[in-house]
Amino acid sequence: MKFMKLGTRPDTFYTELATRTVESDTPANLVLQLNNITYLLHKVPLLPKCGLLQQLCLGSDEKENSLVEISDIPGGEDAFELCAKYCYGITINLSANNFLPALCAAKFLRMTESVEKGNFILKLETFFSSCILGGWKDSITTLQATSKLPELSEDLGIVRRCIDSIVEKILTPPTKVLWSYTYTRPGYNKNNRLPVPRDWWTEDISDLEIDLFRCIIIAIRATNLLPPQLIGEALHVYASQWLPDTRSIMSMESFMSEPSETKERNRRILKSIVSMLHPERGSVSFGFLLRLLSIGNFLGVSSATKTELLRRSCQQLEEASVDDLIFPKYSSSEECQYNIELVLAVVESYCMLWRRQFVGKDEDNQPLSSIRKVARVVDLYLQVISKDVNLQVSKVVAIAGALPHIARPQHDELYRAINTYLKVHPDLEKAGKKRLCRILDCQKLSPEVRAHAVKNDRLPLRTVVQVLFFDQEKGPRDSNPMEILAKRKQNMARGDHQPPEADGIANKVVPPESSGGNNKDHLKKIRALAPELEKKLAIGDAVGAGVVPKGKEAIATNTSIERSRSEGRSIRKRDCR
Repeated sequence: MKFMKLGTRPDTFYTELATRTVESDTPANLVLQLNNITYLLHKVPLLPKCGLLQQLCLGSDEKENSLVEISDIPGGEDAFELCAKYCYGITINLSANNFLPALCAAKFLRMTESVEKGNFILKLETFFSSCILGGWKDSITTLQATSKLPELSEDLGIVRRCIDSIVEKILTPPTKVLWSYTYTRPGYNKNNRLPVPRDWWTEDISDLEIDLFRCIIIAIRATNLLPPQLIGEALHVYASQWLPDTRSIMSMESFMSEPSETKERNRRILKSIVSMLHPERGSVSFGFLLRLLSIGNFLGVSSATKTELLRRSCQQLEEASVDDLIFPKYSSSEECQYNIELVLAVVESYCMLWRRQFVGKDEDNQPLSSIRKVARVVDLYLQVISKDVNLQVSKVVAIAGALPHIARPQHDELYRAINTYLKVHPDLEKAGKKRLCRILDCQKLSPEVRAHAVKNDRLPLRTVVQVLFFDQEKGPRDSNPMEILAKRKQNMARGDHQPPEADGIANKVVPPESSGGNNKDHLKKIRALAPELEKKLAIGDAVGAGVVPKGKEAIATNTSIERSRSEGRSIRKRDCR
């Protein structure tokens, strides 16, 4: 920061009995009442330089006492004292911190060239042009000070000249940046003589008030010289500086205790940031958009602002990672700890957009690739939130079912999410298990996952039967379906749990493989056969218990199995045709 030193005399101003005066051998003859402070000063040093005081003391003798009242001087008492000390020749140090109040006070007192050559205003304007505007941080500090004196700053042209200086430096190629700047990103160390990063300017301007920050961003965008992603990074830094962090419980609890003025300011900041988003897709990340939407819901911003954020978020959902979707929910401990509604709203909006734009496209084109990326990240997200003991089945079903059937060529990740949920919720009722597993397509499970599913005691029996049928269709198996089901029922009766190594198979990442296509009719027919096989299993248990004669029932059971397999082969042949 640059300074300008004026005057040579020591500071002799002091306060006595609520009165400010200056040490002098000459008695004070100018009593100046400024707001609630009384100044005892001298006409000789002040009047020749201050046109306003000349006018107020007009007609009075130079030696007689004069009383002058001044109110609402720009910059207040501190700015007036800078002007008074300049008149007395007392040493003052000017910088970007006190330049603007001093200039406004000098203008108010009419310390112009017409009053005296080389007056205070001329020196201040020279310092502003040659020193402040030439410095990066000095320009920002002065611009920040204009928020306290907005009208005068606009009239004097200070705001415009500061913004022009800042924008000019932002547009300077990084290789030519020679001034000091603030950059605190992890891993960056100026002492290592690393190249100047392209976003070197974003942190310093984030200290500005939102209206001034917006003026700079608009001026930069008007030049079309910086990429939208770089401007988006500036918006991201500014939001991190001013808006609450919805991922941090401590931050949100602290925000709740803030006064209503702070909350209203944050709403205005969020609205302004949304209005500054570049229309180009990808100018900001999906994670940033979703964070703004989360903040908007928390602050209660207008529906127009939330709708715009939701629209932009769903357009970039395919770029999301699981971490981008994790937001805590601020409510009682009885509820789910994750903000499920936020993610569900974005997924549903994405699917509506996808259906409008891409229905009827071929499977090898980009739109289908997009929705499959979304399906994968949604299934991975379900695996994370399923570990929450307070998560309701309806939430899992709503998120998983929001995507169309074509979005998942394979259901391995969805199966892992369901298995995780059943493991964390062992007391889930039968109806809830059936509702949860209804979203699973057993045709789309890989051989490794099907092998785990048929031994999974947590799954409903109907689901296991469906897996067994599809498993038999895929190729010959050494295991007999009836034996597997009987063993499963015995384990459930004893209360046994599947071995840990079986869970290891379920959690193993299986590479995606191509699906045989979507055949809903085939799936319905296979499901229709499941009750019959369940009935056969129940009869088999009755035989083992001695309720039904073994000889007759053995024949009946084998005949039923052969009939079921024959019906399955007939279904497959009809589907092939």
